[in-house]
Amino acid sequence: MKRFRWLPMPVHSVLLFVVWLLLNNTLAPGHLVLGAFLALAIPLLCAPLQTPQPIVHRPLLAIRYAFRVLGDIVVANIEVALLVMGPMRKLRPSFVAVPLDITSDLPLTVLASTVSLTPGTVSAELSDDQRWLYVHALHLTDEQALIETIKTRYEAPLKEIFAC
Repeated sequence: MKRFRWLPMPVHSVLLFVVWLLLNNTLAPGHLVLGAFLALAIPLLCAPLQTPQPIVHRPLLAIRYAFRVLGDIVVANIEVALLVMGPMRKLRPSFVAVPLDITSDLPLTVLASTVSLTPGTVSAELSDDQRWLYVHALHLTDEQALIETIKTRYEAPLKEIFAC
């Protein structure tokens, strides 16, 4: 989509205009003018604040990744429910440091969010040099298996999706 300097985010402008009219529930001339003004002014003011984001190079793989994560969430919910219903003394919570190959902000955020979305694991912290993701596991039987699962199931596809 071609962008004009006076209209840096055309989709946002249209959405702002439509939402303004819907919120006010009127097509009065004053609201049309004010909505148009806001739809032009707000994106102009916000455009310098935008940071470039990495491009999704493999959108079909991203869709497959989303379905994989949804499936893992369902399976992990069942596993966590069975663990919690059992005796608590059998749980072995632990922290694991996962070495990272990706360094871009958005893929790192998606990876950390994916780990946190999957029940039984939570992304606790990202190291200052962004080379390690610290993960808390509710029940850890094999540290290396968890690291390999995160790296092969989640990090490797993200590297392909964002070409990093």
